[in-house]
Amino acid sequence: MTRILLALLFAVGLAGCGFHMRNKLMLPADTAAVKVVSTAPYSELAKLLRRSLLASGATLADDDSTAPAAQLQVLSERWGDLPIAIDAQGRAQEYSLRYAVIFIFRREDGSELVPQQVIELSRDYVSPPTDATGTTTEREILADELRRDMSASIIRRIDSVVRNELREGRSISAPVEAVDGQVIPAGPAPAGVPAIQTTLPTAKPVPEPASPPVQD
Repeated sequence: MTRILLALLFAVGLAGCGFHMRNKLMLPADTAAVKVVSTAPYSELAKLLRRSLLASGATLADDDSTAPAAQLQVLSERWGDLPIAIDAQGRAQEYSLRYAVIFIFRREDGSELVPQQVIELSRDYVSPPTDATGTTTEREILADELRRDMSASIIRRIDSVVRNELREGRSISAPVEAVDGQVIPAGPAPAGVPAIQTTLPTAKPVPEPASPPVQD
């Protein structure tokens, strides 16, 4: 009984501080396994994204698999330190650590599900000129936090884009192959493009031939 009460109090406390359990990642039902691709072969962000995708309910494709797979591509990772405070001698004492990532999410056929976009995060830290060792340690800790936050932000961005497309009534399925080799996106046909007929026309009754006149 005591454990149940403690669990309830813990849940109420989390709800009161603004914590809410996150739903699974919203992806189209026809999305294949997802492969995380990065320009940096040993990117820590790519590892975190794989873990986040698994925790969000997505299926991961094997790195060495040649089967078609959706791709979360990390196109760029940029770090920067911006001085934001100086001492009486003009030496920087406080910095803003900036982290920017450009990514895109593609379906298994190569079409864009989430268009290319950038997310930028930052954290401030103090860097006394006389304590370089302590500054390095603090910066590394902040960098790890920024990577974790970036991974969560990318997953939320993908989820937000997909859910918004669904709310707007736009199709998020992969494009379908139309006649004459032309690819027509799923959903309402664009202006000037005839919609693809998916139902058979109603058959018209065939009139019976007239009976020949009866001769006496």
